[in-house]
Amino acid sequence: MKYLKKIIEENRQGTPKGIYSVCSAHPLVIEAAMEHAKEEKTPLLIEATANQVNQFGGYTGMRAEGFYDFVCAIALKVGFPLEHIILGGDHLGPVCWSGENSSDAMDKADDLIKEYVAAGFKKIHLDCSMECADDNSPLSDEIIAMRAARLCKIAEHEALKRFGESDILYVIGTEVPPPGGTNEELTELEVTSPEHALRTLNVHKIAFKNQELNEAWSRVIGIVVQPGVEFSHTSIVQYQPDKAAKLKGVISSEDNIVFEAHSTDYQLPENYKRLVEDHFAILKVGPQLTYAMREALYALHQIEKYLVNQDDQSNLYETCEREMMVSPKNWQKFYSGSKEEEKLLRHFSYSDRIRYYWPNKKVEEAVRSLIDNLSDRPIPLPLLSQYMPEQNMAVLEGKLKNKPKELIKAKIKTVLKHYSSACYRKH
Repeated sequence: MKYLKKIIEENRQGTPKGIYSVCSAHPLVIEAAMEHAKEEKTPLLIEATANQVNQFGGYTGMRAEGFYDFVCAIALKVGFPLEHIILGGDHLGPVCWSGENSSDAMDKADDLIKEYVAAGFKKIHLDCSMECADDNSPLSDEIIAMRAARLCKIAEHEALKRFGESDILYVIGTEVPPPGGTNEELTELEVTSPEHALRTLNVHKIAFKNQELNEAWSRVIGIVVQPGVEFSHTSIVQYQPDKAAKLKGVISSEDNIVFEAHSTDYQLPENYKRLVEDHFAILKVGPQLTYAMREALYALHQIEKYLVNQDDQSNLYETCEREMMVSPKNWQKFYSGSKEEEKLLRHFSYSDRIRYYWPNKKVEEAVRSLIDNLSDRPIPLPLLSQYMPEQNMAVLEGKLKNKPKELIKAKIKTVLKHYSSACYRKH
């Protein structure tokens, strides 16, 4: 955690350094991220969301301790030092139970925080911005802050009980659009005003003080704001530094704080550098990583059609389509349009809701079949050039093995490289 605090302080002082946060629970994404961090000799921040990992298993089927073990197992396989891994919890609060009364939802959020802290997660995003069934709309800043302070107190108590001390670093606030992309087509976004950011900080500071959490407040390192970046199903709003010029001035007026930017997926590479320069020192990346993985898998699926007998093919695309139609709950309320438009979005939307289906047993079997079918011999380079030209060039240069799993991870790393080059600049 000292390393993370050092990055925060250097960024505050004007050094263009930051850290990117891998928000994914897919083993290939985690493996690729660890390999990349190992090559770059940097630490790796990995975050699980409340929807992915909670006391009821989340959509991954893992609780916090299980996610910790899952990450550690991959680290041992890759040879990545465990001490270089920072585990974080994202959007921890009542989000999974917002359909319930606030009392019941917050009780579950208490248990959620306890499990994350007990499992060794050291960076916690306290997010109580969502309305519960009995809440008035809109939820006041004071109630949001009071609930966040309640969860912080739970976390501090659990850390003291388990480890004898607390070194947890906290992030407060929430971005305006929903996590994982918005459902609306976008052309521009309203950047968080300095006044709103300062009010969020002040009401949280008061709430922490009321809970006798002054020492914990000194470990609040970030606030989530809207820098003016977002993506929808088919569009991306790129960062415009001039629109955030007033907002970045907040950092000089507050101690210890930097900005945490969510939904930074799909930005142009130079925008990540601009974000870090403007004190968005923590950059979250999530759907773009599994989106890149899906691109690689679908490219390999096309290659498979030329190399494998039809009866032995994986039928990956068809399997994904069938399983999404059998169980539509993870996409149906997000995608709309004609049947053809919905089908296109199911597979190719930037919001990448297909990521919820990779743990499906039949989809997993199809992926495994695809990889096995293409592992017996190298893929012919002309085919690789047709469907994965960037990876083909790396194979030609001797930088990449012509193996399906390596090709998939290389595709994921193309995303990570944009983030790491912005956060860890080589002078």
